[in-house]
Amino acid sequence: MPELHRLAAGHADALLRFERENRAYFTRFISDRGDAYFAEFAARHADLLAAQAAGSDHLHLLIDDDGQTVLGRFNLVDVADGSAELGYRVAEHASGRGVATDTVRQVCDLARDSYGLRRLFASAALDNHGSLTVLRRNGFTPIGEVDLPGRPGLRHIRDLQPAASPAVTP
Repeated sequence: MPELHRLAAGHADALLRFERENRAYFTRFISDRGDAYFAEFAARHADLLAAQAAGSDHLHLLIDDDGQTVLGRFNLVDVADGSAELGYRVAEHASGRGVATDTVRQVCDLARDSYGLRRLFASAALDNHGSLTVLRRNGFTPIGEVDLPGRPGLRHIRDLQPAASPAVTP
C-alpha cells in the first residue's frame, strides 16, 4: 500500500524522476514548470526543505509499495494564521484510481491533527475536472473564480473540524 512521507533530502532523485516522467501530463492541467526548474532542481529541493524546516510549508510525497517510486506530491504551503494552501499532483499512471482523493483526505487530517491548521484553500483550473472532483469529494467548497497561469480557475476553501472526541460513558 502506498505511504505518505514528509519530504526529505533523500527523496530528491525520486522526486526529480517523477517530475520529468510526468511533465507532459501535468502541462495538460497546469502551467509547465519550465526548463529552469529541472536544471536547478537541487537548489529548489534544498529551498523546499528549508521552508519546511521553518514551518512555512508542509511537503509530502506519496511513495509506492516499492519504496522508491513517487506517485504524487501533496503540499501545504504558505502556512500562516491557521491556514495553508493545498496543492497536489499525481502521476499519470496513478490517476483515475482514487489516489488523489484518498491522499488529499489524509493530508487534510494531517493538517488538522498534526499541524494545527483550521482552514485550507485550494485552486484548480475549470477544465481540470479530476482536481475539481477531488476537492469536492474532500469537503472543499468553491468560493470564487481565480486566474491561474494561462487559464481560468476556481478557488476553494475547507474548514477543518476538530477530530471527534470519543464518547465517554460513565
